[in-house]
Amino acid sequence: MPPDAASAFAPGRINLIGEHTDYNLGFALPFAIADGITAHAELVPGSETVDADAVDLGESDRFAVADPEPAEGWRAFARGIVAELRGAGVRVPGARVRFGGSVRTGAGMSSSAALEVALCLALRAISGEDELDRVAIAQLCSRVENEWVGARTGLLDQLASLYGARESALRIDFRSLEIEQVPLRLGRWQLATLDSGERHVHASSGYNERRAECARACELLGIDSLRDVDPRSIEDLPPLLAARARHVVSENERVLAAIAALAADDMPALAVLLNAAHASLRDDYEASTPAVEGARERLLESGAAGARMIGGGFGGSVLGLFPPGVAPPREAMPVAPGPGAHLI
Repeated sequence: MPPDAASAFAPGRINLIGEHTDYNLGFALPFAIADGITAHAELVPGSETVDADAVDLGESDRFAVADPEPAEGWRAFARGIVAELRGAGVRVPGARVRFGGSVRTGAGMSSSAALEVALCLALRAISGEDELDRVAIAQLCSRVENEWVGARTGLLDQLASLYGARESALRIDFRSLEIEQVPLRLGRWQLATLDSGERHVHASSGYNERRAECARACELLGIDSLRDVDPRSIEDLPPLLAARARHVVSENERVLAAIAALAADDMPALAVLLNAAHASLRDDYEASTPAVEGARERLLESGAAGARMIGGGFGGSVLGLFPPGVAPPREAMPVAPGPGAHLI
């Protein structure tokens, strides 16, 4: 018998390196963080609705289990999770759900994926469904993001939240969906993020536009994804599309180089890669903003050896790598790998 109530925690994530590569079937190196979303689901016998409370916002919603209608904001996530679970054959019952957490919305740490995953795990538990593996859960949550929220994101955020592990980043191959833990041993070095103060929302930012540009580049080159591009053919593209493809190709190379740097305990090399990734996102992918550039300068002026924007860009936070003896600015938040999503 399934339990009458269940709670689940799903972490946000930091992407050490590998931005905008997931929907291009490339590589990324994210890690889960301590901050996240906790969701609680409670069975309501005889009910045919879901009553949802966003605790931090002081807002609520009610919708039919059998046929959730489209909505805006956080309500789209809750309704989408129920609809997609039912579409996957999960018998979602009438329920009361509430959720809240500590991961900052719009800061580039994937609060949306944490919400999706936490709700999915809690509702699945009271439904008595144990058949979906974690990759299938990530794909389900990504459909919510794509089809219910309108953000054409890939699988990076959901996989990082679901597979996170202490003291490890995750090497994700988005073609094979092979996930490998990569020890993230920084020694006396430290990672910290600084919020630019500018919120980003995938569905209304340039994120969808960049994805469409990558698809157009593939169409012109006659390939399935930019994972397959011959670097020599990039300059045959129109200049804007060539710039987008250059970022993806070079970013995949930087992910693999970062893994090698971590294996060699070469933090200065990792710092160089972070700086190069930011330059590529800023110049070739045009995903930065003045607020993001200002936050990055603040980290570099405070002594960061390397710093780059994280998340989809167009706002959010900047990640800095600080050498031994150098403290991040007071307003920055130290980050380290934490465990993945789980029932509480």
